[in-house]
Amino acid sequence: MAAENHVPVTLELGGKSPQIVFADADLDAALPVLVSAIVQNAGQTCSAGSRVMIDRAIYEPLLDRLSGAFNALCVGPSHADLDCGPLINAKQQRRVRDFLSDAQHDGIAMAAHGEVIPEAPESGFYQAPTLLRDVPASHRLARDEVFGPVLAAMSFSDEDEALALANGTQFGLVAGIWTRDGARQMRLARRIRSGQVFINNYGAGGGVELPFGGVKHSGHGREKGFEALYGFTVLKTIAIRHG
Repeated sequence: MAAENHVPVTLELGGKSPQIVFADADLDAALPVLVSAIVQNAGQTCSAGSRVMIDRAIYEPLLDRLSGAFNALCVGPSHADLDCGPLINAKQQRRVRDFLSDAQHDGIAMAAHGEVIPEAPESGFYQAPTLLRDVPASHRLARDEVFGPVLAAMSFSDEDEALALANGTQFGLVAGIWTRDGARQMRLARRIRSGQVFINNYGAGGGVELPFGGVKHSGHGREKGFEALYGFTVLKTIAIRHG
């Protein structure tokens, strides 16, 4: 309808957002954010941190800590105020389960998963949060949006490999960088193809003052911030000859 009527639009689309964790990162600060970024709204956010790239030097220790956190997650109805609620409908639950079935078929190891509480209604679309390890960069779990509480973990050896993994999808909405190295923070922030980059933190779009939107298949235009007003205005050029 927008195309037929020549109406300008802002397209805020999907994501496969990476979080890159270097060996010098504050892991105590990073751990709860890595978990909440994929569990929030049962992973049903376009800006969900659905991929975590971990420096090989700390890959196993951080995976152990992530596994412990995932194993402790509980899923149930909203009134129970647990870690994770239901998926939106049966179709979305089938999509998430198809991804997990592919992982199992392709030999991708499940590092940990949460639990749906016994009291959860059978009619609800509850899905246990799942942590998968050693996900190949070419696999659909590393490239396509699941839109559910599924976190794909992979390792890297240096900045260039981390960057290649982060940019290795058709999406470019949000990215997170965890490192104390200020120069590295800025190098990667500039080179990551993403509409938003969070350094030593991660947000679902940030505050209303921060422009939000993506590149590549993650969309066009910006929401929030002063820049969002451009989508509702038209630039006029007035040329005057003097003399």
